[in-house]
Amino acid sequence: MRWEQLAMVHWRYEAEAVQRLLPRGLLVDRFEDRAWVSLTPFMMSSVRGLGVVPLPPSAFPETNLRTYVRLPDGRRGLWFFSLDVTAPHMLAARAIGVPYRLAELSVRVRGVDTVYGGRRRGVDGVGYRLRIRAGALVEEISPLDEWLTSRWVAFSRRAGRLWLTPVHHEPWTLGHGTIMEMRQTLTHSAGLPDPEPAPLVHMSPGVGPVRLGPSRPLF
Repeated sequence: MRWEQLAMVHWRYEAEAVQRLLPRGLLVDRFEDRAWVSLTPFMMSSVRGLGVVPLPPSAFPETNLRTYVRLPDGRRGLWFFSLDVTAPHMLAARAIGVPYRLAELSVRVRGVDTVYGGRRRGVDGVGYRLRIRAGALVEEISPLDEWLTSRWVAFSRRAGRLWLTPVHHEPWTLGHGTIMEMRQTLTHSAGLPDPEPAPLVHMSPGVGPVRLGPSRPLF
């Protein structure tokens, strides 16, 4: 698959506020003693089942809310509070606990701005609207940039077991972004406190191909 027209809105959080929402076996990962939570809308395209069979539609939006975690042995990865998507076939990942939900989502480019929006189906008041103005490319990747964007494992939990899914893709091409408009209730819906008012914003034209390795239970 490919991930395209992507934005990442990153908020710092007190680590304890995030840890209490994680399942047993996962520890909140910290950068300079703070946890981070990211709202990430994008377009997904060229999705193929088992890496071979094209799955319709050819392109569709997804939005995830994620945080950064590690195992007790130090392995780092992502934990998803929510993944909203328009394509019903993505709900198959619920079999290993990936929290996909159907939503009405849109991604629109308007001049130098990209406007993202969404509303979760069947749940009143859960959604967002986000307008970001693209800035210059990030010329030198900082330690925080790399920490937030270089994650090669996703964790999920199903039937009392923790699952690990490897993720493979080239490093991101990152740009700066400026929020021109934002309203969102996804963090509140996940059980998080209100985020800080000045997030770090990345944008990227995309990355691909993205390959997901076989999921396996840990314990």
